[in-house]
Amino acid sequence: MSVILYGYRYSVYTRIVRMVLSYKDIAYSYVEMDPFSDEIEPDYFDLHPFARVPVIRNNSFVLYETTAITRYLDEISPPEKLSPKKTERKARMAQIISITDSYGYWPMVRQVFAHRVFRPIEGDQPDENVIAAGRIASQKVCEAIEKLLGEDAFLVGDEITHADLHLAAMMAYFCTASEGRDVLDRCPRLKRWWQMIADHSVLRDSDPGLPIV
Repeated sequence: MSVILYGYRYSVYTRIVRMVLSYKDIAYSYVEMDPFSDEIEPDYFDLHPFARVPVIRNNSFVLYETTAITRYLDEISPPEKLSPKKTERKARMAQIISITDSYGYWPMVRQVFAHRVFRPIEGDQPDENVIAAGRIASQKVCEAIEKLLGEDAFLVGDEITHADLHLAAMMAYFCTASEGRDVLDRCPRLKRWWQMIADHSVLRDSDPGLPIV
């Protein structure tokens, strides 16, 4: 394999792919690509027609969209798989990922984290109304996931899956904000999971770091 990851350092979706690469012990090279830049190289549109991240290239095979990438990496790198064997658990994994993408990413990352944490770092003012709306929406998401959890160590069983990595990347940003920690305090099973996964090596090793002012 000759894997190249094109990503943006602060992207949660880039981080998800990096966690899978780390967990599956896949060697890769990294190319930084800022999708918010006004000067995206024209050649990048050959890799991703919408000029987003992440993208991987494995020899001549090019793939974009995070869930497609992570499933592909899981399939080409034995032995441990990040998808459960049981049908019901596999479905629950897909459900949690879909909830996270469809309802969690925007309020948790783009509203609460971006406005409370990232904007001040960049020298911009947070919008308290956006943060308040994000907190309400994020609480609904966390409560929905809370109801799906049992007493297992991970989200859908006793072993780590794609669902854990997917949600952990977003939770890592969300919990840097006081609003995120307050929401998590209301969801004891989800909080217990976060306290455990937050110390996992794949999360620590993929930490993009935040600029300090």
